[in-house]
Amino acid sequence: MSNVRVSTTAKLFLLIGFVFLYAPMISLIVYSFNESRLVTVWGGFSMQWYVALFQNQQMMAAALRSLQIAFLTATAATVLGLAAALVLVRFPLFRGRTLFSGLITAPLVMPEVITGLSLLLLFVALDGWIGGRGMLTIWIAHVTFTVAFVTIVISSRLREMDTSLEEAAMDLGANRIRTFFSVTLPIISPSLAAGWLLAFTLSLDDLVIASFVAGPSSTTLPMVVFSSVRLGVSPEVNALASLLILAVSIGAAVSWWLMWRAGKARQRDLQNAAQE
Repeated sequence: MSNVRVSTTAKLFLLIGFVFLYAPMISLIVYSFNESRLVTVWGGFSMQWYVALFQNQQMMAAALRSLQIAFLTATAATVLGLAAALVLVRFPLFRGRTLFSGLITAPLVMPEVITGLSLLLLFVALDGWIGGRGMLTIWIAHVTFTVAFVTIVISSRLREMDTSLEEAAMDLGANRIRTFFSVTLPIISPSLAAGWLLAFTLSLDDLVIASFVAGPSSTTLPMVVFSSVRLGVSPEVNALASLLILAVSIGAAVSWWLMWRAGKARQRDLQNAAQE
């Protein structure tokens, strides 16, 4: 009887959690099809705000710019995070490890206002070298704080990895570079994908740091949305958010399917190896 009661209570809290998380998103999607300009008054079904969104040149340009920066940020952060994770996990006793680890993880606990202000002062000092603030400075700033997240994700996977697989590959004649690309990299590829997606999301979502380091001609999508919301929530923002939710959902579903298929393939390979 107690187990049934605990199970019912757990399901109730789970349902409350899902409602708390997803009810605002569902209402946002529903009102993106609202014919009325008032976002809290239903005036009938309409697609006019999606048409108006694609005709809004400022918002579409900001969206394209944010996607470009997020893609470049995620790629660079994944490469640097992989290198940092390899150093921290595979070379745990080098001199200065504590300082290096602290510098890598500092952006996790550093307030975004402090990070943005410090980067702004740096870019102002280097204004003659980088040619003013723009997409380059936003990209550098985003890579700076997303590397920490990627490093932690990849490091956790490297620590759990069975190093005997690498040793077996080297015993069979593979050098360290070939072992890394043929054994290590495929095994930790799910963590690389997770880190890339996390960095992409953090970059696309960032407002505070980008506000400090962006130039007048390089506003990102969160900056444009925040500026428009301050004057009142526009139905175009609802349409934009709905499209972003759809894109993120599709990306997460595809990533989950690819990782599931890779896991199944590894399981089949292990079963075949055990039978042989």
